Amino acid sequence: MSTVPMLSRKDFIPDQEVRWCPGCGDYSILAQMQKVLPTLGIPREQFVIISGIGCSSRFPYYLNTYGFHTIHGRAPAVATGLKIARPDLSVWVITGDGDGLSIGGNHLIHMLRRNLDIKILLFDNRIYGLTKGQYSPTSELGKKTKSSPMGTIESPIRPIELALGAEATFVARTVDTDMPHLGDILRRAAQHKGSALIHILQNCPVFNDGAFESVRDRMERMEHGLYLTHGSPLLFGKDNEKMIVLDGVEPRVETLTSSNHDQVLIHDEHASQPSLAFLLSRLPYPDFPIPMGVFRDITKPTYDTALVGQVEEAKRRIGSPDIQTLLEGPETWRVE
Repeated sequence: MSTVPMLSRKDFIPDQEVRWCPGCGDYSILAQMQKVLPTLGIPREQFVIISGIGCSSRFPYYLNTYGFHTIHGRAPAVATGLKIARPDLSVWVITGDGDGLSIGGNHLIHMLRRNLDIKILLFDNRIYGLTKGQYSPTSELGKKTKSSPMGTIESPIRPIELALGAEATFVARTVDTDMPHLGDILRRAAQHKGSALIHILQNCPVFNDGAFESVRDRMERMEHGLYLTHGSPLLFGKDNEKMIVLDGVEPRVETLTSSNHDQVLIHDEHASQPSLAFLLSRLPYPDFPIPMGVFRDITKPTYDTALVGQVEEAKRRIGSPDIQTLLEGPETWRVE
């Protein structure tokens, strides 16, 4: 029986110089990836990091694994092909709010709905950083940027809601500065069998500094972050003195008391119908806190496993003819 060699963070640090702007949130995400990957019991040569275009897409150079730096928005398509050809590999897609939700939106949706066993890290800084500060699909309404000097007139995409609508089987959110939480979410996504999307709130100190300061700062996070734990009440605030309740079908914030504690919503990340997860994904800040953690974690058959099963069944039924036999088969036709 072959055994997986003991790995450490050093095994995943390449000889490449890491080049992001000072203070970029990408550094902390990279550090956590280098810390988590060696703990998964997977040989280093079975990891593949696939990216598109953007600041985050330099990741394949900065992890000492196999990888592809592909083209704008097409990382999910490349990852899909690889996972189908080599289902034994641990495949990770690194993308951003611009790369993954604009030109790559279609590919991302279909990878999620197919439930391929692929992990997607979606870095969100609400701006196009690599192209120097244009508004992105997640930029807030009215955002003034180089490409929207009078303010954007588009409603932003909600990545969590999009993933839930595409039937992703694991959907979570974390933030670049909360190292323990980020590491835990990465580990849970890695252990999930199926499509896993992690929405990572991340700072761009040059073109959109402070975009998520309400949860990036530790003290602010205690007040404005709603940490999701399966089976636990939806409480937040520095002393967990606030709670989320339902007023009919609408959420409402109330102060927790001894007389109303039974009204608080209880988080269920394993629910087959993601009604509560959708509700949480649409909570408007600052009237509500920003939910952090796992929104959904369910088990469904994966596309790659089902496809391998179909191929094996086809071989069982009709055998394995060679290419020439297929080309000369009975269903060919000739134009005279």
